[in-house]
Amino acid sequence: MLADLQQTRSAHRRGEEIGVRALDDAAFRVLAKLKRLRGTPLDVFGMTAERKAERRLIGEYEATVAELLEHLDGENRKLAAEIASVPEHIRGFGHIKRRHLDEAKKKEAALVAAFRASRPSARAA
Repeated sequence: MLADLQQTRSAHRRGEEIGVRALDDAAFRVLAKLKRLRGTPLDVFGMTAERKAERRLIGEYEATVAELLEHLDGENRKLAAEIASVPEHIRGFGHIKRRHLDEAKKKEAALVAAFRASRPSARAA
């Protein structure tokens, strides 16, 4: 038994692949080649509701930032920076990410309302 353990350790030190490690390496090589499928109709992981929501959120964020830049001035720049940083609070996976997303969207809605109210055209009306 001790001899088997010593033999396994020395084989590992020499870099010889054994059992599960060889299988893991082969699996990761296949996954690396499948990387080209990302973003295509063959991307099975990209079809999940969570991934679709992430892509939608990117578009929403870009639209929000475009609005912020359009109406940015010295008085509302801190508020704009706070709005732009809201996505940093969306973390986790599954139900945890969903909870953080809901909280972030509520915070963003309040901040955007305050930003729109602070615009010169809103103050003049």
